[in-house]
Amino acid sequence: MPALSLADRASGALLGAFIGEALAVGPHWYYDLDQLRADYGPWISDYTTPKAGRYHAGLQAGQSSQAGLLLRLTLESLVACGAYDEADFCRRMDTDFFPLIDGQPLHGPGGYTSQSIREAWRRRVGLGLPWGQVGGNADTTEAAERTLVIAIRYALQPAALAAAVSSNTALTQTDGTVLAMTVAFSAVLGLLVEGEALDGNISGKLMARVKTGQLPFHAVTSGQLQAPRPGQEEAPRAGRFPSPDALLSQSSIALAALDPAIRIEPAWKVAQLYGLPCAVYHQFPAAYYLAARFAGDFESAVLHAVNGGGQNQARAMLSGALAGAQCGLSGIPQRFLDGLEKSGELCQLAGRLADQMMAAGC
Repeated sequence: MPALSLADRASGALLGAFIGEALAVGPHWYYDLDQLRADYGPWISDYTTPKAGRYHAGLQAGQSSQAGLLLRLTLESLVACGAYDEADFCRRMDTDFFPLIDGQPLHGPGGYTSQSIREAWRRRVGLGLPWGQVGGNADTTEAAERTLVIAIRYALQPAALAAAVSSNTALTQTDGTVLAMTVAFSAVLGLLVEGEALDGNISGKLMARVKTGQLPFHAVTSGQLQAPRPGQEEAPRAGRFPSPDALLSQSSIALAALDPAIRIEPAWKVAQLYGLPCAVYHQFPAAYYLAARFAGDFESAVLHAVNGGGQNQARAMLSGALAGAQCGLSGIPQRFLDGLEKSGELCQLAGRLADQMMAAGC
């Protein structure tokens, strides 16, 4: 099987996120899994329409909710500017997005506005605070869902990736753990776009970038997390984040996913293992597990994410990005592209983003 091109992996990661988000629009946020099965059957295999009275009611199968719209806003800013331009991103939020919401949960495009976006709107629009002072302490993956496109754009420039993702995340989420885990997810996605595997070696590759100062995490250990040698000095810069722990779970999760002695059957139950709610510490581990277990099998990774229930939209969006980076756009089943609203436009934007990534990374 021929190796995937960088452009194919980058486009696969981006379209994989859009597809995962849209696949979960119908069955989003069912914490009663019996009700989920009653409404959608034993296995959700394609786009669905939300039921009346549920989140995103009024959308049709294959359409994006607010998470997808924010991802597209970030994508369009990157493509228009040729790079991450925070002033342009903030301008688009002020002029193109904030006028569409009112700070309430069940309002605005897509039928639901997340906690961190509501808090940012209240401070920015309600209180008139400047950008840089509107972020809140929500512990969700909201920022990761939009900054994944920044990770793709800067996949070949890990230091720039970490700086841009960290800065954009802090606009709406200021909790230090959320920041660290979001940057870590982006760094993993960047490695997969580069062509690395999501396996037991990935944390070591991330730590190598910590040692060279490309990723802003503090670390004093040597080699395979061995104790520092006597007299060994700390790295010249300790890094923004106080420890590298956000970079260390991926290898363990991948090893567990690939270990025949450790089985979660069916795989969607990984959501129950790590938890159905929205917080980063529930969502990222499940996404890593599904992407590692189903490397090269986009359909299985994203559908198990959807069928797990709870905050399955974030899980499917993140899993879709990781899985899409591994299989490429060429490995995503055509029916998912055909059923996604405006997929042609998104593919064109993805191609332009990939061109910019490769030009900047040369």
